[in-house]
Amino acid sequence: MKFSSLAVAVAVTATACTQAFVPQAAAPRAFGAVQNRPPFFMSTTEEAPSTEKETFEFTSDVGRVMDLIINSLYSDKDIFLRELVSNAADACDKKRFLSLTSEDDEESSTPQIFIKSNADENTITIEDRGVGMTKDELVNNLGRIAQSGTKAFVEALGDGTADVNLIGQFGVGFYSSYLVADKVEVVTKSMQDGSQQYRWTSDAGASYTIEEDDSEPIEGSGTRLILHLKDEAADYLESTTLEELLNRYSEYIEFPISLWKESTEYVQVPDDEANKDLPEGEEPKTKTVPETKEGYELVNSNKPIWLRPPREVEEDEYEDFYKSAFRSSYDTPMKHSHFVLEGQVECKALLYIPGMLPFELSKDMFDENARNIRLYVKRVFINDKFEDLMPRWLKFVRGVVDSNDLPLNVSREILQKSKVLNIINKRLVRKSLDMIRDIEADKGEDGDDESEYIMFWNNFGKYLKVGAIEDDVNRKEIAPLLRFFSSKSGEEYTSLDKYVESMPESQKAIYFLTGDGRENVAMNPVIEKLTSKGYEVLFATEPMDEIMMESLRSYKEKDIMDAAKSNLKLDDDDSEESAKKKEELQTQYKDVIEYLETLLKKKIDKVIVSNELVDSPAVLVQGAYGMSPTMQRYMRAQAVSAGGSDEDVMSGYNKAVLEINPNHVIVQDLDRMCKESDKDSKELESFALLMYDVAAMTSGYEVADLRGFAQRVMGLMDEKAVASGGATTVDAQVTEAAKEGEDDGEAAEEVEAPVTEATKEDEDDGEATKEVEAPVAEAAKEDEDDSEATTEVEAPVAEAAKEDENDSEATKEVEVPVTEATKEDEDDGEA
Repeated sequence: MKFSSLAVAVAVTATACTQAFVPQAAAPRAFGAVQNRPPFFMSTTEEAPSTEKETFEFTSDVGRVMDLIINSLYSDKDIFLRELVSNAADACDKKRFLSLTSEDDEESSTPQIFIKSNADENTITIEDRGVGMTKDELVNNLGRIAQSGTKAFVEALGDGTADVNLIGQFGVGFYSSYLVADKVEVVTKSMQDGSQQYRWTSDAGASYTIEEDDSEPIEGSGTRLILHLKDEAADYLESTTLEELLNRYSEYIEFPISLWKESTEYVQVPDDEANKDLPEGEEPKTKTVPETKEGYELVNSNKPIWLRPPREVEEDEYEDFYKSAFRSSYDTPMKHSHFVLEGQVECKALLYIPGMLPFELSKDMFDENARNIRLYVKRVFINDKFEDLMPRWLKFVRGVVDSNDLPLNVSREILQKSKVLNIINKRLVRKSLDMIRDIEADKGEDGDDESEYIMFWNNFGKYLKVGAIEDDVNRKEIAPLLRFFSSKSGEEYTSLDKYVESMPESQKAIYFLTGDGRENVAMNPVIEKLTSKGYEVLFATEPMDEIMMESLRSYKEKDIMDAAKSNLKLDDDDSEESAKKKEELQTQYKDVIEYLETLLKKKIDKVIVSNELVDSPAVLVQGAYGMSPTMQRYMRAQAVSAGGSDEDVMSGYNKAVLEINPNHVIVQDLDRMCKESDKDSKELESFALLMYDVAAMTSGYEVADLRGFAQRVMGLMDEKAVASGGATTVDAQVTEAAKEGEDDGEAAEEVEAPVTEATKEDEDDGEATKEVEAPVAEAAKEDEDDSEATTEVEAPVAEAAKEDENDSEATKEVEVPVTEATKEDEDDGEA
């Protein structure tokens, strides 16, 4: 049982208690005092045993009950002003109703509410021009805990068809005044003829006093509450604090609420000092001085338009209400929905879709401080923290909900789960989806302008993605509203409906591909498999997209499949001919597969041959249950931020599968090298690793060994520079090779004179290229595309390469004349 429920139960029983509540002869009547009751069961008189059933009544400590009500029902001290103003509004509404039904034509004061703080006396006064109370009503309404005068008033009306808007239900709102006050005085005068003005006083103890009051008379009828504040409640003496609370909780109370405020105005007054020597006939000089004024100012000028019939509200009124209620002066809502729910549940609501992302959601899309749905009960603000009222994927929707049927606790701070709440929740979601669909359907005058919906999607599209993941009930309703970039859409968005409409007849599924950004996804080699068949690929550019696609599973009877999975089967993959061809390729490239699986055993799961790749030599894909590289990075970041390790993310089922293209020259060359070269060759290893690194990068994976990758790329660049840089580069490579050789002296002695002369001239004027002998230049020109040509140019090169571990022994037999080396180069395709 909740604490608040216990407090109410004890309080209710206190109204019918026994001698514990009977006052002493000289003491005033205590809270909950009821006379003519039998003696309570704790009698000390010994009685004879009886077999008859006996009935007893509960007793309680009034002070303890008051303590429970004051300190257990309410969690926020600010609530006191809401509760007391609500009581005052009820009193005013009762007076309005009784005035309409009374045959007395005598005019009475207009129902309204006044609030004033007094720092000198440490008090807050809340005065209403309502119905007031007689002495008996003071005893019944304030002297009995949980005795609701409002509820009794409504019950007295009969079937409840009267035009009243009363708020009170439980009869405990008055006691919230003791949250901030240690003493409360109630001065009241009933609207009944001949009523006296009385003063009720209590310090929340076990007793209270009632006496006739001769203080300042109340105009007409009404009630004046005087709260003597506790020391820790001094902040409520500030008029700005009271105004803030009134704007939050009581902004739409039907009756005028005026707050006593001190304001400063600047006025023009004669400047006596400047006018002393003023020549006759000249206009007197003035000066501006501040002037402090005190008085009542109206604080609830806004009108609750959600209580009016929708047909009576103009469009500009909806816009003005949005800007004032949600403090969004510079934001024009894209859509609104004003509706009334009747029948099993009564509810009035007004919802808005903002024109821009609210500031509080720009940093955190589920910011707890972004309380956009406000709950009201008969114009009184209750709370804006109820998560069950609206799903979190509609966090961006703003609005107000006003219902008398919501299951609130006594303090009206907690919304309990119930069937009523589920009904209201479903209706709010449905109306929100209707607004989004209306924005999507509005395509301008030409019928093809989606700019408004694109603006909505850019602001709130991520919330719809969350809805597709979390909301099982409305997932199918959300799916048509999703937008994607694709391999065919270019700079425009596409929808699932457009995708399905443009599918070739042979295409049986919807394909998507994940990656960081549209550009990165577009360069993934996996796309080649599908675009070569004319299939469109949706781009999933956020980690959330992959989860969303897995949640959708299908759309219009078309399965949604990740194109980057190794188990992806296209239409012709199931044919016997296709399967036979794959087996033949696996056998043909057996050496390459075994070598790569051994070399990359810590990085990949396996290697397979794919004849669906077109322009790329290789690609990395995931297994059936593996995560995409984008999701892996996201999960690693989550693991590290939580203080864990990212090693668990890269578990066995997240190892990639390397697919190689047998039709690509790089794979064919690698196959040749595996068959002809030593498997421990550094050149072969570098070639294979470079192909893997490029496949990993284009597939969206991170290259773990960046240093090794850089060295391999630089090595390739150096070889290219040697082949295309002319004789100067050749000579520089010769000199460098000679220096790095094991026998430097021997290499230097064998350099021929022409080369030496060219080198000398190169050092003098940097133009050695023009003076190198023709055979050398021709050899360099013919070897531009061959990375190994430099090893066969001149004898010094061959001699230097002799010392290198990976050079072939063919260079030992190259003759000294450069021209003969060149001829052999032309004849040998492997030069």
